[in-house]
Amino acid sequence: MSVAEAAGTSEVPEPGRRNRSSSPRQISVVGVVTEDEDAQGAFKTMDLNRVIKLLEETDKDDLEEEQLKSVKKLVQCYQNGLPLRDLAQIFKILNLCAEKIENQPHFIESAFNILKLCGLPFLKKKVSDEVTYAEDTANSIALLGELMKIPNSELRIQICKCIVDFYHAEPPKKHITGYQQASSSYKIKMAEVGGLAKKMVQSLALLENQLVEKLWVLKALQHLSTSVNCTLMMKAQAASGICAHLNDPDPSGQLLFRSSEILWNLLEKSSKEEIIQQLSNLECLLTLKEVFKNLFMRGFSHYDRQLRNDILVITTIIAQNPGAPMIECGFTRDLILFATFNEVKSQNPLVKGLKLSNSYEDFELKKLLFNIIVILCKDLPTIQLLIDGKVTLALFTYVKKPEKHKTIEWSAAQYEELQLHAIATLSSVAPLLTEEYMLCQGNARVLAFLQWCESEDSFFSHGNSYHGTGGRGNKFAQMRYSLRLLRAMVYLEDETINNDLCEKGTIQQLIGVFKNIIKSHDKEEAIVLEIQSDILLILSGLCEHHIPRKEIFGTEGVDIILHVMKTDPMKFQSGLGYNVLLFSTLDSIWCCILGCYPLEDYFLEKEGIFLLLDLLALNQKKFCNLVLGIMVEFCDNPKTTAHVNAWRGKKDQTAASLLIKLWRKEEKELGVKRDKHGMIIDTKKPLFTSFQEEQKIMPLPANCPTIAIMDVAENIRAKIYAVLGKLDFENLPGLSAEDFVTLCIIHRYLDFKIGEIWNEIYEEIKLEKLRPVTTDKKILEAITTASENIGKMVASLQSEMIESQAHQDVQNEQKVYAKIQATHKQRELASKSWENFLARTSNAKTLKKAKRLQEKAIESSRYSGQPPNAIFHRTDIKGLNTTVPSGRVVTVESTPARLLGGPLADTDIALKKLPIRGGALQSVRAAKTVNERKKITPT
Repeated sequence: MSVAEAAGTSEVPEPGRRNRSSSPRQISVVGVVTEDEDAQGAFKTMDLNRVIKLLEETDKDDLEEEQLKSVKKLVQCYQNGLPLRDLAQIFKILNLCAEKIENQPHFIESAFNILKLCGLPFLKKKVSDEVTYAEDTANSIALLGELMKIPNSELRIQICKCIVDFYHAEPPKKHITGYQQASSSYKIKMAEVGGLAKKMVQSLALLENQLVEKLWVLKALQHLSTSVNCTLMMKAQAASGICAHLNDPDPSGQLLFRSSEILWNLLEKSSKEEIIQQLSNLECLLTLKEVFKNLFMRGFSHYDRQLRNDILVITTIIAQNPGAPMIECGFTRDLILFATFNEVKSQNPLVKGLKLSNSYEDFELKKLLFNIIVILCKDLPTIQLLIDGKVTLALFTYVKKPEKHKTIEWSAAQYEELQLHAIATLSSVAPLLTEEYMLCQGNARVLAFLQWCESEDSFFSHGNSYHGTGGRGNKFAQMRYSLRLLRAMVYLEDETINNDLCEKGTIQQLIGVFKNIIKSHDKEEAIVLEIQSDILLILSGLCEHHIPRKEIFGTEGVDIILHVMKTDPMKFQSGLGYNVLLFSTLDSIWCCILGCYPLEDYFLEKEGIFLLLDLLALNQKKFCNLVLGIMVEFCDNPKTTAHVNAWRGKKDQTAASLLIKLWRKEEKELGVKRDKHGMIIDTKKPLFTSFQEEQKIMPLPANCPTIAIMDVAENIRAKIYAVLGKLDFENLPGLSAEDFVTLCIIHRYLDFKIGEIWNEIYEEIKLEKLRPVTTDKKILEAITTASENIGKMVASLQSEMIESQAHQDVQNEQKVYAKIQATHKQRELASKSWENFLARTSNAKTLKKAKRLQEKAIESSRYSGQPPNAIFHRTDIKGLNTTVPSGRVVTVESTPARLLGGPLADTDIALKKLPIRGGALQSVRAAKTVNERKKITPT
């Protein structure tokens, strides 16, 4: 940060004001205050340049008294504050006084008095003064650090007091007319710009044996380290310099307190990595070790315990650096001893008679010691120290249900938190100490503890800590960390441990826990999901590559997998952990079911393949690869094909159509060149992705896979080819023409990939400038040509399919048009028939004409020759003027209800209302009912 920027953050300069620090300096004067002016708060002018000139004169012997007098006069003038415009000259006078101290000790008092003035407020006459005199002010304040070199205790202490006063600004004692106090943070910003902190750190080297002065410097640095000064202090190696003297004698205890506070500020406000590097040396760690031991064994006050914990936190941060000599200085051994002496009896004199209380500080200490063990165990040489310290045994003392009516040093809430912390620590330590884990019967202890977690014993969990999150009023937190420990041990793939777990019935127990978890409430859904995921991962680790264990997993295990797979797909986006649970479930299908034919058959019977395809249909890329891999393995079972072909998705989509759709999507993402119909464009490189196009072929060793080989593993095309290959590429239901075009490419995937690899080989030979023998060259060319011919053949077949589909579309279109035409013609005939009907009913001549035509048609259709003595019966009734076929019974349709009186109307009444004869309604005497059934004989 520049001087102008630092000052600019405090006050805005006056517009148009020229920077006076760069302009020729005019003679500054300061006031000698008279009684009248003192009442008004004004300065009487005084020539400061004359004072400077007087102090610079050295050729006269009788000047000392006059010089001291002039300085004293100056001090009297500035009792209410220092104007910014005169600050540079005042500090120059201070510097001149300091230079004379060695030969003229009387100037100590003058320098001391001027230093006292530096603690007074800085005064500005104009708003722009803070910016105008920023550079002069920064240089003046930086001079305070240089004055620390003067071997005078009073001056050094006064300099430190002056710096501390920067952070505790007080208003001026009297108001000076025409002046106002500079902003409260102005001195602090100028100290940052001037680099005062760096010079104060360097001054510590001059104060090896001066405790009082050292404490004042540390107090000043404590204030300075609350800002960006930490970066300057870091560059001056403040961390290592201060840490190395932590254990210096100090009856007051301030040295340790202030030093630790400064180290904290440096770690928080500067480069943490650089500070750790500065502290990672043998001298610093030895000092920290001795300080911690003293506080641990002899610190009994609340203050001592807090300071002890602070030192341990700083040590924990340093221990994260693998290069820190924690073991070499013996700190690691002592920390392990302090962490375990309460649980494992030790004869070490360091802990003899020691006992931790249940105070908050001791409780925090115990957690910090557990935490540092996790960090220390990352350094492999620490393992032997962990074994010697019996860390595993100490931690396992917490892996048990809380004992009732037993006096312990911790409260119930504290013990629960330590228990969870200990199990979490075991998850990091136990995998490194497998022999100790087995000697402590770790599997049995964890399974027994897990059984208690599952039981319904009355237990109220407090759930106060980080590890106890979500465990209030239940045992979920204990169950979660127990399962994490088991998962860590199973993933070692140590057969001794895994066999021991299986012999103790772990598989059946975990399946039972999973079932009970399913029945539990959903108050802590995220933790329940994590528990379920860990159970499935443990089962996967135990059952992988072991058919007998898969048989133990059995149908109950398959049922819990199917239960998870039926989860609502919308929950996968909830962020609660359903995605992790699903991945664990897919992993358990791979490890616990595949390869065991009875379980595979049971999975198929329970429509497991349908669930896998439903999951695949969600079109989520993160699941596709794993699901397709499982599908490839399942297709080795001959019963799988029928299930795959029977599946139907949305809009009656088939499995084959879904797989081909996924292929097209994958190729689009990979940037494979295809035309709008999905046809091959480049027959020489039909499978090339955009990445392969960008990458140049380079000669590689024989054991390094090429880009073409890596492409097989990096996308799902190979798996889709394998699944469709198991379905035989024939008689695949529900495919469109576009699907068949894509299927041609999939069918030839292996041929294309082989050709692609041979092409890489040929190109590598050219790059290496090798010339194959004639026979090999001909074979390479033949392979390349054959691969290209296959591409051309597939492209030709695709073209035929597209043309055939286009022709079929035209035929279907013509059929539709023909159907439309027939519909329109039928409508026209019906319309014409209706018009004829209306003409007959509204025009008697038309009706008669139609009747004649009808009778003529009837006569012409009759057989002309009649046998002798035959009796002819007419089928029509004479005198009827109708053109519709008539018979003995007339059915009237659509007769209005008002004429009939409704469906329950009396027949006689209904007939009375409507005359039999045509024409208008007439009153009739009676009507014969149908019930009379009088036979009517035609005449």
